[in-house]
Amino acid sequence: MDSNESLLPLQIALMTVSDTRTEADDKSGKILVNNLQTTGHILVEKVIVPDNIYQIRAVISRWIADESIQVILTTGGTGVTGRDGTPEAIKPLLDKEITGFGEIFRMISYQEIKTSTIQSRTLAGVANGTYIFCLPGSSGACQTGWNIIKDQLDSRNRPCNLAQLIPRLTET
Repeated sequence: MDSNESLLPLQIALMTVSDTRTEADDKSGKILVNNLQTTGHILVEKVIVPDNIYQIRAVISRWIADESIQVILTTGGTGVTGRDGTPEAIKPLLDKEITGFGEIFRMISYQEIKTSTIQSRTLAGVANGTYIFCLPGSSGACQTGWNIIKDQLDSRNRPCNLAQLIPRLTET
């Protein structure tokens, strides 16, 4: 980190994907909101969307088209059971996938939950200059994911970071 620089706060939208969660019991969403705000970023919008591919896609598409949003975080819907469909909803919207995120997430997660990490279908990519990170719904997995993401969203992180590559920030 370059301690002489100030953090360039990013505008982040957050989606919890769940058929059962409400604002009152959305623990993972609260963890991510707290983490991003504590770090110095700005929460632009937070929604809870049912685990429905088309409803997820509709909100994510709106956020991708919104030039004020630089990062999208999702939590939930990345498992292998039932209606889990976040990766299927978002992957077709991506211009590029960032495969290293899932690889690192599962490597770190293996230390915490052993082979159960193979059930995690975390995903990251970029669409229209907006970075998208899809995290599992468990609070522990959200914290693990944030611990990976936070340095890449910090414009002071060296040798490089995703924040410095956001076209909407570097074109001005």
